[in-house]
Amino acid sequence: MRGYLTRLGFCGALAAFAVSPVQAQSTVKIGVILPYSGPLADTATQMDGGIKLFMQRHGDTVAGKKIEIIRKDTGGIAPDVARRLAQELVVRDGVDILTGFVLTPNALAAAAVSEQAKKPMVIMNAATSIITTKSPYAVRVSMTLPQITEPLGAWAFRNGIKNAFTMVSDYAPGHDAEQGFQRAFKAAGGEIVGAIRTPVNNVDFSAYAQRVKDANPQSVFIFVPAGKEPAAVMKSLAERGVTPDKIKILGSGEIVDDTGLKSMGDEALGVITSYHYDRSHNSQLNKEFVKDFRAANGTLNPNLLAVGGYDGMHLIYETLKKTKGNPEAEAFIGAAKGMSWESPRGSVQIDPETRDVVQTIYVRKVEKVGGELTNIEFDKTENVKDPVKARMPK
Repeated sequence: MRGYLTRLGFCGALAAFAVSPVQAQSTVKIGVILPYSGPLADTATQMDGGIKLFMQRHGDTVAGKKIEIIRKDTGGIAPDVARRLAQELVVRDGVDILTGFVLTPNALAAAAVSEQAKKPMVIMNAATSIITTKSPYAVRVSMTLPQITEPLGAWAFRNGIKNAFTMVSDYAPGHDAEQGFQRAFKAAGGEIVGAIRTPVNNVDFSAYAQRVKDANPQSVFIFVPAGKEPAAVMKSLAERGVTPDKIKILGSGEIVDDTGLKSMGDEALGVITSYHYDRSHNSQLNKEFVKDFRAANGTLNPNLLAVGGYDGMHLIYETLKKTKGNPEAEAFIGAAKGMSWESPRGSVQIDPETRDVVQTIYVRKVEKVGGELTNIEFDKTENVKDPVKARMPK
């Protein structure tokens, strides 16, 4: 299939493909691209769990159309695979909408297919700011990392933190997180006294933690991807006496997600993060979401990926209602722009100019509740847009 698309060109393959009238009238096909296998398979479990829960609650028919899900596995960070799978979904499987996308490199690769094939692309997680600029048919329901970290930088200075050291993973999301925090912190009057970028998939942070200790900053801002790295970096810091009672530890929510907290001890107490969702968010809608997700997934707690999958399906269903079941790209994106709803995370809206989500960003502190480490919200910034696009020339 890959050779065939290479020889004929993707546009030629699209021109050769025709959807049968019966299928076009009765079914909307949704292609979900996720890392169902490999070291990041747990991310797919979360996101697919959110997709399934929404459909369990709302059925598999909307606006008179049957919803058919076709799942494809990238196996991990694999942009070439994601591009090929997106092409196959469009050309061979005849999907109407592309969605999923835990990872930025995979989303960027698939965005080219979305643009060329004129297929809506609903991004359920990948958080690098530029992704939605790569296809006019892309819309994101998750977050961007500057949207998360700029409010934290401003909050930190307002609350007495005058200098910070930053440590982030050396790839696009880490760069976005770093630049967002530094930009807002410095604009408010703060000083960045050091900065480190660490290898992706790193599990030994001892040398980097030592550099933080030697700098002796008032605070350290951290971004590493969820999984094994948060516990590893926290362990290395704690071994060198860099704990929240001595140096304030700040970060985006990945460093204290459920997986990481289970591997951490009391050294995580007092860590302050900003994020758009946590299972402890105190709303009735979220309590019901957490309860139903756990019931459907063997007591697994939902995280941002689960709510991204759930909200992504909400957007698809509500948009199809507005278009009377028409998934054509221009109609779909036109209907999605400006849409707002109440999510388990709180009120959200799709920015009609950027097609990115507008939402509340919460500041949380790790506390022990019922003997369990928990992120407790204590401050927030409402109606936050992606700040990178907000600064772009109109």
